[in-house]
Order: sequence, then structure tokens, then C-alpha cells
Amino acid sequence: MNFWAELPVSTFELFVKGLLIGIVASAPMGPVGLLCIRRTMQKGRIYGLVTGAGAALSDLLYALMTGFGMSFVMDFIENERNLFWLQLGGSAMLFLFGVFMFRSDPHVSNRPVSNNKGTLVHNFVTSFLITFSNPLIIFLFIALFARFAFVVPEHPINQTFGYIAILLGAMLWWTGLTYIVNKMSNSFGSKGIRRMNHTIGAIVLVVAIAGSIMTLFRLHVY
Repeated sequence: MNFWAELPVSTFELFVKGLLIGIVASAPMGPVGLLCIRRTMQKGRIYGLVTGAGAALSDLLYALMTGFGMSFVMDFIENERNLFWLQLGGSAMLFLFGVFMFRSDPHVSNRPVSNNKGTLVHNFVTSFLITFSNPLIIFLFIALFARFAFVVPEHPINQTFGYIAILLGAMLWWTGLTYIVNKMSNSFGSKGIRRMNHTIGAIVLVVAIAGSIMTLFRLHVY
């Protein structure tokens, strides 16, 4: 028997939403993304992967903090008019995020990360600390949680599946990124990252615009 068929629809929906949120939150090519690429190219894929894992754990903690905070204002969020404006605001924030991604111009330095590879634990911890030092990610989670109606404190088990999916989504991103970089290490550079940012930015822009239209016409995809 299909395992997913046994789960409540809301659980499956939260799991899918969590995967999407985890991927979108991890996708920006900021300092950790560039560090992951450099470590993959210069130290090996496993070092890039543990770098991504450190970032994923930090993102999960910020996601939990965001969800915990939003759960205290559910009476406000569940009001139909307030939810309308919150989701519209979330779409607007995602739109700005997509524009930022599309216009960003990252650069991968060929300078070695360090003379010593360091332990896997060291690479994990440094990545975690770098990501955790940027609390602005909370605003992205607020936008994503609002857009996808992710916070459901009255269903803690379902919500737990959603948070697990955020971690899995993040790891899916880092696994895919390190695989691509490892396979194309000789040709993957700033141009490759720029194309990736353009693609991700365009997808986020489409999602934001579609979300705004659906909100304005009271349509829902969930």
C-alpha cells in the first residue's frame, strides 16, 4: 500500500511545501553558496556537501524560530482579510527576492580556500556559523510561510513533517549543486553561477506573480 495515500492530505501538502521552501531558502548564491562551490572544486564533493549541511541546519533553526513566532499570531493570520494582505505581502517580498537573485552577479575566486582541507566537522561548523550569522533569512521564511500558508500549529504532527521536509529540501539543493559542480569543475565558474541565479530568479518571479494573481482572485493552489 502507498505510504503517502495513508497520510492526511494536509500532511502531504505541508511536506511538498516544506521541500519547496527548503530549496528556495538554500538557492541564493550568497557567501555560503560560493563557499560550498569553492570547497567542492578545491577540496572535493564531500567537503562541499557538509558545507551545505551546515547551512541547511542553520536554515532549519531559523525556520523553526519563524514558525514558532508566527504561531502566536494565528488569530490575526487566520482572519480572511489579514491573510489576504499577508499573502499578497509575501508574494511582493518573493518578487523582490527574485529580482535580487536575477540581478546578482556573484564571483567565484580561484584562490584556494585554505592550505589545509580541515576536518569535515570543521567545514560543517564554519558553514553553520556563517549562515546563522545572517538573521535576515527570517524575512524570506516569513514571506514563504505566508505565501504557502505553511504554519498550522493546531496540527503539530503535520507541521513536523513540514519542517523535516524543509531540511530535506535544503539537502536536495546542496546535493544537486555539489554534483553539478563536481561534474563540471573545469568549466563551472562565475558564468555558471550567474546563469543559475538568473534561472532561480526567473522561477521565483513567476511564482511570486502567479501567487499575487491567485490571491487577488481568491484562488488557491493548496
